[in-house]
Amino acid sequence: MKFVGLTNNPDELKRIHGNPEDWWERAFANEYEARKWMRVLVKNYGYKIAGMGDGWRYGFTYTPVQQYKVA
Repeated sequence: MKFVGLTNNPDELKRIHGNPEDWWERAFANEYEARKWMRVLVKNYGYKIAGMGDGWRYGFTYTPVQQYKVA
């Protein structure tokens, strides 16, 4: 499952999410374009909205890092 979100601080958010290998981000000039981009990924491609982040200057996508427990 892939996630999408918006933030003003992508480096911190990437670290919080465990530095996913497929982390991808892009910058936006305005909030309207950022939110439009996010809506397209959710509606057309099935992305889930990430619950963390503030702002809109950067959009990001990632697959959550799996946490495995050793038995």
